[in-house]
Amino acid sequence: MNIKVVGIAAGLLLASTSAFGQSSTVTGAAGGAATGAIVGGPVGAAVGGIVGGVAGSVIDPPPQQVVTYVQQAPAPAERVVVEKVVVGEPLPETVVVTPVPDDPKYAYAIVNDQRLIVEPSSRKVIQVIE
Repeated sequence: MNIKVVGIAAGLLLASTSAFGQSSTVTGAAGGAATGAIVGGPVGAAVGGIVGGVAGSVIDPPPQQVVTYVQQAPAPAERVVVEKVVVGEPLPETVVVTPVPDDPKYAYAIVNDQRLIVEPSSRKVIQVIE
């Protein structure tokens, strides 16, 4: 019975993190452990911490000055189109990623007419600017 509850909690954690992934940073291991403890006690806390740590973002949300810079950056002369942009997934190598001058932890790209904040080393999309 305890294993079923823990499995259900892990599934709910994964489902909820994918819903929040596009617009905010997930609380990660701490949030997963707290939710797991509520649902499944000590075993739930351990599983929740692992699931939350995997689903949580390693990168902090970008500071407002980075968001503002990306919002105001000039668009490329040619429109760049890729099949799908997913927060947490890397952009294809064909997409030009431009560093943010005042904060080397961040870069940006404009893809499918969307402005994206990207982690330069992995090319992972951190945030889509709406």
